[in-house]
Amino acid sequence: MTEFSPIALRPSRQVLAVDVYERIRALIMNHGIEPGARANIDELARELDVSGTPVREALARLESEGLVSRLPLRGYRVTELLTRKELADIYGLRLLLEPPSAAAAAEAMTPVFAALLAAELATCPSAPTGSTYEGYKALTAHDARLHELILRVAGNIEIEQAFVRTHCHLHFFRLSYNQPFGEQTIAEHRAVVEALVTGRAADARDAMTHHLETARDRLMRRFL
Repeated sequence: MTEFSPIALRPSRQVLAVDVYERIRALIMNHGIEPGARANIDELARELDVSGTPVREALARLESEGLVSRLPLRGYRVTELLTRKELADIYGLRLLLEPPSAAAAAEAMTPVFAALLAAELATCPSAPTGSTYEGYKALTAHDARLHELILRVAGNIEIEQAFVRTHCHLHFFRLSYNQPFGEQTIAEHRAVVEALVTGRAADARDAMTHHLETARDRLMRRFL
């Protein structure tokens, strides 16, 4: 029988850091830590049964995503949800950038790009069940990757990087985490990809516009 030392059974520092980051992120996304509330390092370390070091590393990473902000000499707090104006402004930017980028991507389409788009669609073939971040994490990540891929195919790295820096998919989910939206999103993605891979620039632009406007209007209803 093979014997395992206690040291060998311990998770590596890197694995632990990723696990703590994912667990704190899930707390924030599911409002386990309310928007605007303080993210206390010592309390989180006790709750997760870890030292303060991976908690600090996770919070620093979450700060880069705009999910927490640093308080001078007082640690971190969870950022507030997007306001109606902030939501409208982000979608205003996306509608300026993404529909013409979808048209450009359709014009630049190759068999290799088409295969990449099909492979990305296959990562999330059906809507998740439930309404928690755990259930929707895969769809949220797929949504971000697909939009980034389309911008990459379009060939404008500045637009792609600007989009990535918004981390908009995380902030949008925080507004709608208890309102399932998977089936509609997946259907819209398929329509966008179909137009892209067949090289129909005008249809790709229209499909992306429809997708963004539908998603925006769905989130806007939260403010009614």
